[in-house]
Amino acid sequence: MKSHVSEYVSSGRSRFAVSRLGVLLPSPRLLYLRDLLFTLVGRDMKLRYKRSILGIAWSLLTPLAQLAVFYLVFDVLLPLNVSNYLSFLFSGVLVWNWFQVSLYQATSTIVDNRELIKRPGFPVAILPIVTVTSHLIHFFLALPILFVFLVAGGTPLTGALLALPLVIALQFILTLSLAYFTATFYVTFRDTQHLLSVLLNLLFFLTPIFYKSSDLPVQYQSLYRLNPMVYLLEAYRAILLSGDLPDAIGLLVLSVPTIAILFLGYRVLRRASDHFVDEL
Repeated sequence: MKSHVSEYVSSGRSRFAVSRLGVLLPSPRLLYLRDLLFTLVGRDMKLRYKRSILGIAWSLLTPLAQLAVFYLVFDVLLPLNVSNYLSFLFSGVLVWNWFQVSLYQATSTIVDNRELIKRPGFPVAILPIVTVTSHLIHFFLALPILFVFLVAGGTPLTGALLALPLVIALQFILTLSLAYFTATFYVTFRDTQHLLSVLLNLLFFLTPIFYKSSDLPVQYQSLYRLNPMVYLLEAYRAILLSGDLPDAIGLLVLSVPTIAILFLGYRVLRRASDHFVDEL
């Protein structure tokens, strides 16, 4: 990896190279970053389940255990009268877990990878991407179980599923944009992760995971929709549970500031990265 890093630093080429046929090809820099991402994600997955008996099965057992508890409480003991509640609940649990765990663990990813940060020219911005991608894989592994619940519950799978990758991509960008800020702050302020844990616990109850957002009083809806996860969960459920395309206006309202925050977070991390070695 060290030789690849040196090549990356010394390379002043553009992001694309032109072949003899005039076709734009990825530059060595982009190919290096792609290979580095794959390598780090593979390393992260191996380290996460090293010496674990069940291994990657834990990524499925955790949401299923949460599903069992929430279903018992909100459909058996205190029923909320939501149709097809099992699929409704599981979709919320999967989406929220990917967001919460990715953001929380990405916060410490720079500090946890001191040996990589100290290598000259290492692309620090790739570390939060690795964490979010690793948990995206866990999300994909659990997604077939959700489809089993949908089919078992009689929910039709329509062409609206074609819009699902767009919603997943938007959640990826949202999580990454926030992770750039939290990972940067954590290098200097180690209380960041503790504060984030409190905020995520509060945000859990302000997100329609086990209840419908439409059940909230009208006077609180505008304030409630400041939570970006509301738009994402409604988009997922429109596609998966209703077989409809998600609200395009709602996703547009979310995507514009999300992309802006992504670029801002990246710039903040890049500027702060010059001092990471001293802080670590």
